[in-house]
Amino acid sequence: MHGPTETLHELMNKPGIIAAPGAYDALSARLIERAGFPIVYMTGSGVAASMLAFPDIGLVMLMEMVEQARRIVSAVKIPVISDADTGYGNILNVRRTVKEFESIGISGIHLEDQNWPKKCGHFIGKSLISKDEMIKKIRAAIDARHNPNFIIIARTDAIAVEGFKQAIQRGQEYAKAGADMIFLDAPISIDQIKQIPSHFDIPVMINMDFCKKTPWFSQQELAQVGYKIVIYPGLPQLTALKASREILGELFASGTIKEINAHQDSFDDFLSLTNLDELTSWEAKYDI
Repeated sequence: MHGPTETLHELMNKPGIIAAPGAYDALSARLIERAGFPIVYMTGSGVAASMLAFPDIGLVMLMEMVEQARRIVSAVKIPVISDADTGYGNILNVRRTVKEFESIGISGIHLEDQNWPKKCGHFIGKSLISKDEMIKKIRAAIDARHNPNFIIIARTDAIAVEGFKQAIQRGQEYAKAGADMIFLDAPISIDQIKQIPSHFDIPVMINMDFCKKTPWFSQQELAQVGYKIVIYPGLPQLTALKASREILGELFASGTIKEINAHQDSFDDFLSLTNLDELTSWEAKYDI
């Protein structure tokens, strides 16, 4: 059977870089798909903010992430890769994490080597589990997947905790353990970004977000130095927040909105995005 997971596997084997903006709910995922992107990335930080109005500090648990992922997968036809934090515990928890995400149609996850409770990769105060424990988690994740095309991405946060050299060494050990892709989060210099892919024989992911730690590279520049997937976790959510903050502030301050069309989508575009015509056709078919 050929589904989104197989599509992701094919994309991974084609030339070029894959861009994946971050979805935090079903509607943002569909917006990403409609914009033409080939995959969706479900952002743990975005889910924490949208679901709980909390930062990414380990307060969202496995089944909350899985339920949000289920909604996102149901809203799109393209592959979805999800943040799976630390796997939410030991190797047995990691096995369950893989099975839960795979069972709802997620095409890949990334697991990180932080202690729990974890923190956003751009926050201070992170701590790591041992390299050996993370290797066991990667092996457990590989053993737990049913579809061999389900992507296991090993993320390390070691740059901020142990330094760049140790982060590379951790990534190399995780690759030897069988990870399908390596993700060194939060590089802090242009030189680090350029160096990372050259240390690995498997695909490498990078996070391009607006958190001020990682220098900005275009997709073309990232492809030239060897990255395979670039994620933009906060882009849709932060953009929506700014627009909402501005329009609400204007309405509160003045009691009216002068240029409503400058701030929001048209109602027709909204109805199109939420598939009203399709649902109406089903009503007609069954004479509701």
